[in-house]
Amino acid sequence: MLKNSLVLGLFAIATVGLVAVLQQATAGRIANAERAAQVRALSEILPPGSYDNQLLDHSIQLHDPLLLGSKSPQPAYIALKNGQPSAIILRATAPDGYSGAIQLLIGIQVDGRLAGVRVLNHRETPGLGDKIELAKSPWIHSFVGRSLQAPDESGWAVKKDRGEFDQFAGATITPRAVVKAVHKALQYFDAHKQQLFAAQVKSNG
Repeated sequence: MLKNSLVLGLFAIATVGLVAVLQQATAGRIANAERAAQVRALSEILPPGSYDNQLLDHSIQLHDPLLLGSKSPQPAYIALKNGQPSAIILRATAPDGYSGAIQLLIGIQVDGRLAGVRVLNHRETPGLGDKIELAKSPWIHSFVGRSLQAPDESGWAVKKDRGEFDQFAGATITPRAVVKAVHKALQYFDAHKQQLFAAQVKSNG
C-alpha cells in the first residue's frame, strides 16, 4: 500500500512538472504569435511608409465611455515618423450593434483625416451585418480620407438617415452603429489631440 502510494505520488509530481515545462515552452511562442497578429492588424490601418516605429511599443491607455464606447480603459497606438507623431490608432466600441458590441480599430492621421478602420470583433448576422468585415465587403473603406468636418455632422449617418454612408440591404442597424462609433472617435481625437501627441513628443525629446 505504501509503495503504491509513493509511486502514485511520484507520478503526480512528474506529471505536474511536465505540464509546467510544456507551459513555459509554449508561453513564449503563444505570446510571439499574439504580438505578430496584433502587428498585422495595426499595419492594415495606416498607409505603408507613414510611420517608422513599432506601434505596440508606443501605446497609451485611454478612457472615455461616452466617445470611445467602453467602460474600461482601451489601448491606443501612436505612430511616429522620424520621431514625430504622424497618426494614432484608437480602439473604440460601437455598443449598439444589432447583435451586441462591435470592437473597432480606428486610425486617424495627425491632420484629423481617417487613415483606416477595421473591425476587431462582432456578432452581427452572417450575410447581412457581417459586411462590416473587409473580407466580406469593401464597405469599411468608405471611411478612408474622411474627417470630422468632411462630411459635416449631418453627413455622419447612413443614407437612410440622410447621411453619406451606405447601409446594407436588410441591415441598417449595424452600419449605423459603426458610423456613429467612428464619428465619436473623431470627436475624441479632436478634443484631445494636443494631449495625445504632446506626451509622445516629450517622451522622444
